[in-house]
Amino acid sequence: MAKRRAQRTEPTTGEPERVTVVVCRGGDCGSRRKHPGVDHTAQLQALRSRIDGADVVPSKCLDACERSNVVVVMPGDAGAEAGATPVWIGEVLDDAVTDDIVEWVNAGGPGVAAPPALVEIQEFRPTRQSRQELQPGHALP
Repeated sequence: MAKRRAQRTEPTTGEPERVTVVVCRGGDCGSRRKHPGVDHTAQLQALRSRIDGADVVPSKCLDACERSNVVVVMPGDAGAEAGATPVWIGEVLDDAVTDDIVEWVNAGGPGVAAPPALVEIQEFRPTRQSRQELQPGHALP
């Protein structure tokens, strides 16, 4: 018997899906012990206050602790239609990388705007386990 594929449900609001920025804050990400010179709270606040038209969501853990701090930029509808997939960025530990992420997301993010140099340099391919951590239920309030 053939398996039925789950159909993608469209948003009920009729609005296009926005870019989502997932900021890891579990494990080593957000750890003052591992990264004492980084103001993790200010970094999250900067992403939330400076990014327009995207959702910024902290995550319990993305299981990529060796790359901490990890930020994942998930494409919105426009980027997904262009074939974009989530972009995993590791070692987001200074203002320059945070600034590049903000500018890129504000320009449309994956599939819409070309990633800046620091994003390209620090992008990595996550493990299957790490990718599963992006599933619903792993976000913090």
